[in-house]
Order: sequence, then C-alpha cells, then structure tokens
Amino acid sequence: MRSAAALAGWIALTFCAALTGFFIQPAGYYASLAKPPWSPPGWVFGPVWTLLYLMMAVAAWLVWRQGGWRAQRGPLMFYLLQLALNALWTPVFFGLRSPGLALAVIVLLGAVIVLTGRAFRPVSHAASWLLVPYLVWVVFAAALNFSIWRLQ
Repeated sequence: MRSAAALAGWIALTFCAALTGFFIQPAGYYASLAKPPWSPPGWVFGPVWTLLYLMMAVAAWLVWRQGGWRAQRGPLMFYLLQLALNALWTPVFFGLRSPGLALAVIVLLGAVIVLTGRAFRPVSHAASWLLVPYLVWVVFAAALNFSIWRLQ
C-alpha cells in the first residue's frame, strides 16, 4: 500500500513540471514561430510528454523504493533538479519568448538528465534505462530549440 501511494506521489510530483504549460499558453506563440521543416506539429508534444513524465516518475519511484529518501538522497536530488529545469524551460521559452535563454536551460537540463541516469544506474538499472527516451527527446527538443532560435 505504501509503495503504491509513493508511486502516485512520484507521478503527481513529476506532472507538476507540466503545470507551467497551463499557466502559459504556448500554442499561439509556437504556431507563430519560424520552424525548421522537421518540426513536429504542436499536438505531438502532449502525448509524448505524458508518456515521458510517466516513465520519469516510475524511474524515481524505483530508486526511492531502494531505501527511501534517506538512502537515495543524492540520486533523488539529481532527479528533482532536472525536474525543476524541465519546469523552467516552458516559462523561459514561451513566457519570456526567449529561445536563446531557453536553449541554455535545455542544454543544462540534458546534462542533468545524464547525471541523474548515472546516479540511478547503481541503484536500479531499470530506472536508469527509463530515462533514456526522456534524454533522447530532450536532445531532439534542444536541436529544435536551437533551430528556432537561429531562424528568428
């Protein structure tokens, strides 16, 4: 029972990073941007991020299950840092309308995801692997962010 409640808590916490998108309406600004031809349509982002957030939450939960906060403070702090950077990107890109500053945020996010995966690996290989699609998507998003910044 405690483990299921903890999983629900990790899912809720992880999805909090997406809340910045509810306060800042990205659709209009995103549609107005000059984008490269390989840019996905706006509707793709919601389903992709939903799946990624679920995978991220399960990864954190798998690590947490190995002794809780006391035993896994370091890896879980990396997780929280990357989650904060994830949440920061939307207000910087869409709220401030600053693709250049957002690019710096997303590059830092990618680096912290790598550190999180490395910190998760000794605790749970599965948790580390669950972060790989997230990292791949963030690298793609960084390339898209860079292209948009250059086209403006």
